[in-house]
Amino acid sequence: MRLLSIFPTGLRGVITLVLMVVVLCFWFVVMLPGVLLRCVPIHRVQRLASRFCVWIATCWVGSNVLLLRALHPVRWKIEIDGELDLNHSYLLISNHQSWADILIIFDAFHRKTPFARFFMKRDLLWVPIVGQVCWAMDMPFMTRKSGAADLETTRRACEVYREVPVTVVNFLEGTRFTPAKHAQMQSPYARLLRPKAGGIAYTLNAMGDQFAGILDVTLFYQPTQRALAWSWLCGEQADLRMHVRVRPVPVELAQGAAREHLHGWLHDVWQEKDARLTTTP
Repeated sequence: MRLLSIFPTGLRGVITLVLMVVVLCFWFVVMLPGVLLRCVPIHRVQRLASRFCVWIATCWVGSNVLLLRALHPVRWKIEIDGELDLNHSYLLISNHQSWADILIIFDAFHRKTPFARFFMKRDLLWVPIVGQVCWAMDMPFMTRKSGAADLETTRRACEVYREVPVTVVNFLEGTRFTPAKHAQMQSPYARLLRPKAGGIAYTLNAMGDQFAGILDVTLFYQPTQRALAWSWLCGEQADLRMHVRVRPVPVELAQGAAREHLHGWLHDVWQEKDARLTTTP
């Protein structure tokens, strides 16, 4: 029995959210000196500040892991096909269904791979605490409107990521899956939107030789009538599943293969992921 099991479902979600915000605020206060130092226009100071912020963020993730398991039952089934190494960099690609995907990925890979960096919408830069923390840890903020600007943002981020092991996370669909978006996009996949190749193309070109592998993540939520993130906060996703396939980085992609080749590779990966999502109960 977990601490919140005696409360109604909705109240469990409210209590979980409030406690997670309290934990976030606590670690933000601890991290604040690093965030401020990150503003100093001296490269070495910025790098040290960023690493300090990542260390504090790792502690925050660990606190969330403990908190979630104290509040709710966690029987997640995580299958990993391959070996993970905390001292090597990875490119992680995943289907995207909810903002909870980010926290679940943090949880699942905590101290198994280097701290994750996400490609984020630029609007999130202005979200209090979250935006400033992610900026301090060198996460790239994408406009989603200017391809040239986003590629330049990716290039700068990849230059920084060459200095320390990282897990670069890219939700290739570019947005969360919804039936409406699926229909509008006329996606050929049953449970996925079309993958976008621009960001991953530049990341592979810039860092392909640095990645120990591509972590192909497929995340399965349990059926619910609630929004997925709210369902997760309420403790309804105790039996969610995740499949991770550690793929080798195709040599031709790391060497800047033609865009058509990348699209073909992504299509094969997405077909396999879609089949897994469709057939797994």
